[in-house]
Amino acid sequence: MVSINQMRNKTTAAEIAIFFTLVLCYAYFFPRWADPNQNSRIDMVVAVVEDGTFQIDKYVANTVDYAKVDGHYYSDKAPGAAFLGIPVYAGLKTFLDQPVLQSLTSRLADSAAFQATLREGGTGVLEQKVRFALAQVVLTFVAAVLPSAVLGVLLFRAAGWFTSSLPIRLLVAIAYSLLTPAFPYSGAFYGHQLSAALLFTAFTLAIGAKQISSAKRLLVIGFLLGYAFISEYPAILIVVILSGYVSYRLAREHSLPKLGWFLLGGALVAAGWLAYNNAVFGSPLKLGYSESELWQTQHHTGFMSLTLPHLDALWGITFSPFRGLFLLSPWLLVCFPGFWVWYATRVYRVEFWAALASTMIIFLFNISSIMWWGGFAVGPRYLLPGMPFMVLASVFFFNRWRRNIWVIIAFAISLVWSWTAVWGLTLAEQAFPPDTIKNPLLEYALPNWAQGNIARNLGTIFGLQGVASLAPLFILLMLIWVIWGWRQRMTPIPNKLDS
Repeated sequence: MVSINQMRNKTTAAEIAIFFTLVLCYAYFFPRWADPNQNSRIDMVVAVVEDGTFQIDKYVANTVDYAKVDGHYYSDKAPGAAFLGIPVYAGLKTFLDQPVLQSLTSRLADSAAFQATLREGGTGVLEQKVRFALAQVVLTFVAAVLPSAVLGVLLFRAAGWFTSSLPIRLLVAIAYSLLTPAFPYSGAFYGHQLSAALLFTAFTLAIGAKQISSAKRLLVIGFLLGYAFISEYPAILIVVILSGYVSYRLAREHSLPKLGWFLLGGALVAAGWLAYNNAVFGSPLKLGYSESELWQTQHHTGFMSLTLPHLDALWGITFSPFRGLFLLSPWLLVCFPGFWVWYATRVYRVEFWAALASTMIIFLFNISSIMWWGGFAVGPRYLLPGMPFMVLASVFFFNRWRRNIWVIIAFAISLVWSWTAVWGLTLAEQAFPPDTIKNPLLEYALPNWAQGNIARNLGTIFGLQGVASLAPLFILLMLIWVIWGWRQRMTPIPNKLDS
């Protein structure tokens, strides 16, 4: 007989193993240096700390994602990730100003493995570029790696509300975190994964409370949802859904007046965001996209590029070789029967509707955008804020069909393919696949892997090239799970499955 404390210890050990696995996988690979989307945010961070201004005039040459107002340039991105990065870079600046940076620059310049990752005709290894790259690594770690790793742990924990099966919970958390487009963007200074982590954290805080009417809890949930919006603007659609869920819970508890605490949390974020918009773009509700100099046609079509749903977009983000989610991660198809089983079980019925609505609304947003493919990208990146809610439904699928041998075989094959496709695209070359390539797996990933052109990583720093540079990663991953397995043997798992 296993005690409650022993089961809690097992769960805690699993959460620790998941967290360090994800941090290692996300942080092992360096963010892309010449990515305009990331550079736009980093330029803002550097400008604020180095120059005391939001103007990125001195740095704008490294990005095409900028707004122009009164002759000055600004980042046109949602500012949440950059706001988070400003105090981080302010603390990092002391280190970057030290002579040790020159030593690191010289070491990289002399490294044959690192030189092999540079493009011919480039400027090579310069101290200013190394400084910028180090800042990008640290900012990405804080604003993408850590939140995404926490999200994986929260998904494991949330799965525990629907199953007591530790293998199912581990499978759902790891498969989502490493075998979907969440993987490439968990190591990039974008806003997608930060927003997804904030949204899902708010959801788990709400669903995990028997009584949601705690003022402190409501304040935090409101703050998280507000920050999710200013980190990735399309997240507002899910914010509205989750706000309705919180309001419903409070009404059920006869505590609707306490909604004020929830609104206050969101208002704290909104106040800073509105002040930023007013200072930079001249109006509290004016977004940077409205002043985006190079993308005027796209952002002024419909409502900020949103029109009616497009059939080509629906095919494009689902099954196409170009950006198809289910071509990259076919295992995600189990989420749809998972939603059906969830509904049929009649448990957590309100949460079912919140998760389903969050999933469907982000799909509807993506297929309604005239820029649905997302530029240089791995899969349909605009879906990322809603993906954890979709994945949660897969728990019900596994609970229902986990003993079916054909389901097990088909699912195992889909996992192998997902790993090949997602990691193949993510790690190929030094940039995400261009939007001019219509079959990135065959035309981008395969040629680069064949040439050993693998994304820069920690193995590169130690002189390992190509596929060999991945060896330290897999050795460390094996070590993490060997230690976890040893701890599992110390407390036997009960021989009991969900009925």
